[in-house]
Amino acid sequence: MKRLPNLLFALLAVHFLASCQNPEPTPPNVIMIVVDDQGYGDIAAHGNPWIKTPNIDELHSKSVRLTDYHVSPTCAPTRAALLTGHHNLRTGVFFTILGRSLILEREKTMAQVFKENGYSTAIFGKWHLGDNYPFRPEDKGFDEVLVHNGGGIGQTMDYWNNDYFNDMYMHNGQLEQYEGYCTDVWFDNAKKYIESKKDEPFFCYLATNAAHSPYWVENKYYEQYEGNDNIPHKPFYGMIANIDENIGKLMNYLESSGQLDNTIVIFSSDNGSAQGAKIDKSVNNWDGPVVQGYNAGMRGIKASMYEGGHRVPFYIHWPNGGLDEGRDIDALTAHYDVFPTLVDLCGLKVEPAIEFDGQSMVPLLQGKTEDFDDRFVFVNTQFSATQVPWKRTTVMHQNWRLVEGRELYDLSTDPGQTTNVADQYPEMVAKLTAEYDQWWAEISPTFEEKPFFIVGHEAENPMTLFCHDWHSDSYTPWAQRHIRSGYVNNGFWRVRVAEAGTYKFELRRWPEETGLALHAEAPIRPALPGTSVDASKPGKSLSIQQARIKIQDQEYSSPVAGNEEYVGFTMELQPGESHLQTWFTLEDGTELGAYYVKIEKI
Repeated sequence: MKRLPNLLFALLAVHFLASCQNPEPTPPNVIMIVVDDQGYGDIAAHGNPWIKTPNIDELHSKSVRLTDYHVSPTCAPTRAALLTGHHNLRTGVFFTILGRSLILEREKTMAQVFKENGYSTAIFGKWHLGDNYPFRPEDKGFDEVLVHNGGGIGQTMDYWNNDYFNDMYMHNGQLEQYEGYCTDVWFDNAKKYIESKKDEPFFCYLATNAAHSPYWVENKYYEQYEGNDNIPHKPFYGMIANIDENIGKLMNYLESSGQLDNTIVIFSSDNGSAQGAKIDKSVNNWDGPVVQGYNAGMRGIKASMYEGGHRVPFYIHWPNGGLDEGRDIDALTAHYDVFPTLVDLCGLKVEPAIEFDGQSMVPLLQGKTEDFDDRFVFVNTQFSATQVPWKRTTVMHQNWRLVEGRELYDLSTDPGQTTNVADQYPEMVAKLTAEYDQWWAEISPTFEEKPFFIVGHEAENPMTLFCHDWHSDSYTPWAQRHIRSGYVNNGFWRVRVAEAGTYKFELRRWPEETGLALHAEAPIRPALPGTSVDASKPGKSLSIQQARIKIQDQEYSSPVAGNEEYVGFTMELQPGESHLQTWFTLEDGTELGAYYVKIEKI
């Protein structure tokens, strides 16, 4: 017998045993590793001549690999699609900021479905789909939660001055301090969790923030690359070296503990490379051809609508399912295919109301490609809280790529997307356009549903809202360096008041954990010797003279002395949806929003 059908035989065996009323076979465990900003070309096994990834290469050699697997071009949209089996636009997650990294309340994640099917569930690392109720991982099916806040360490909602080493993270709703480097913390605690679940099936979502910016890691991980001018960013490669080391330790642990054979291990990434390749920026910041580094021959990097922005690695390894011999699958696949695939592999029961945008890849794993021959995949990131047709969108079909409805590329002859052949193949442009128009007509009405923070609910009272999630016409201050610089911007939060009552609001310029007064200048965050962690700039003092707040058609203002930590307002609110907006007025008349607003029903 060939090894290719082993998965099918394994699944049939499960059903046969069940039908014979023998003891139920142990469902497979699932470990889904999703690294951040590591592109397809940032792996030695994919042809990179400079990077060293021996453990990822080893996993590559023993896994089924999807060579034409696509995600969204940026972080949060990919995570939403991966966890729900829906295109990210259907989930409400359009972007990484601007209130559009919040997953809609109605969306059910794979963690919720695994939990309903008797699995223990855990997340370690990066969530990036909302840090307040009802968007948090604990609200979306995860039993064990150990994460940083926001889209990366050092972002606005992350604990102040976290720097990847010995940081404060959220553990099951409470801030706790952890010793060590962030990626080590995620993997080490994942192994402890897995060890504690030897007698029950588990779903472990191990989502690293590395190799996302800022590019901070111990020097020892990137010193091996010093002097090589082909490498665009040595600390970025160093962060990947640390990830690789941790993947090796995890796989060794699974083998030595006897859990490897019945564990589905998935390795993937959330978007194209952030720093593994430099591009010609005369095109723009994301979409140009590579001029330095290695990107597997693809055009564009993270955030690009071209291939380098959204084609990423995907390996799946499961010895008991016959998925432990290296082989490639070249069919067009996407992140929203993963959930329905795991439903089939793990025999999960799913509510009929859940209709996936993706499709199960089990036939592909069995060597059957016909169901994927005529499919279409749509990816986009518009860098906006609102969506318009075709903007930064690519339609994919077999080897064809239609970009923004105007540029057509045939990857079979032009993998670097250098020559637009739209004029030569008008029938293909028409075909892909028709598919897109039909898809847009179906999905765009779902945009009417908006994510709302629920205030005054027992699940999170008090809660703190962050400027990262403002709805604004321009980029919101999403990193702590923006807070330090006194970034001038404003916007509103969409909130839903859960219960009528008295609510207290605290408007802050600095986060609560700093204890800093409104007019204070924040001290620098120091550099860490032996690492690439550099010192921050000091936090700028703002001469705030007046504070103002508006919600539910109520508007109040107050003078600011400056020596207090916050300006407080107390209001009577009624249940319902509203916009919440705040203002700080400076001495020169400049207005900006309060970066942090704490809300408590009292």
